[in-house]
Formats: sequence, structure tokens, C-alpha cells
Amino acid sequence: MKQFAKSMLFKSKFLILILILLQGCAIAPRYATGNTKFSTSKKVKSFKTSKKEGKQRKITTGISSFYAEDFHGKLTANGEVYDMYGLTAAHRTMPLNTICRVTNLANDRSLILRINDRGPFVKGRILDCSYGAAKKLDFVNEGTAKVKIEVIEWGDGKYMQHNEVKK
Repeated sequence: MKQFAKSMLFKSKFLILILILLQGCAIAPRYATGNTKFSTSKKVKSFKTSKKEGKQRKITTGISSFYAEDFHGKLTANGEVYDMYGLTAAHRTMPLNTICRVTNLANDRSLILRINDRGPFVKGRILDCSYGAAKKLDFVNEGTAKVKIEVIEWGDGKYMQHNEVKK
């Protein structure tokens, strides 16, 4: 009987350990939801505010460009690897991981992008889209487009942490 009790105790401890390890593998949400409050800089607060369907949105317009091969595979400002075919963008002041709708004002095409990098660093431009985003917004041939940016959800401004590989 003692042997059986020891065996059951071992099995229950082992099961608890497995459950704890599996909990760490659970899928985390990609974006924050709910009434999360994020700090914003003074420059970000200068966006125009409009009431649209009961929601408060931040809206701005300006010239967007795109970036592609030269940065493909390199780290972005938030620490993730840049994918030129993804739907992301670079903005100078918006908190990283901000979700926004970008509309090409010339053809009224729009899509939702996530800010994951800093830029553009060319005077007169307010956004640098990924190549994939520029292709969907249909301004790859022109190189730039006048766009409207509507903030859907402010980002957390967090950077991804990477473990350094020692050689």
C-alpha cells in the first residue's frame, strides 16, 4: 500500500509539472484589448481628433513612402525582424505596436498596419510603409502617396527583448 501511495504522489507531481510547462506554451494575444491606457508623447497628442461612430480616433494626413530590400531581414526599432512583404510601417513618433488604418487618398484603398519601426527620415514624409503594404495600397510604381492615417489602437511602445548569443 505504501508503494502505491508513493507511486500516485509521484504521478500527480509529474502531471502538475507537465501542466505548468504546457501553460507556458499557450498562445498570447497579438494586440492588447480593452481599456488599456498607454502613455503618449506630446507630438502624438497633436493629431486631430474626430468622433466617428462613437469612438475617438486620431487622424493625420501626409506623404508616405515605402522601404523594401535594403532592410529585409534586419531588426526593426521594436526588435522584430523586418519582413518587406508584411503589413507594417515606420512612424517617427507613434508608440511602437500602434494599430492604424492607412488610406491611399488617390485611390481610396486602405488597410490596417502596425507601427513596428522608426522613420521615415526624409523631410516631408510622415510614414514609411513596408513593400507589402505599399503594394496593397497601390503606390509601388509612384514611390510615394498622400495618405490618411487613423489610429485604431495605441501601441504599448515596448521593444522585444532578444537573448544575446555568445560566441
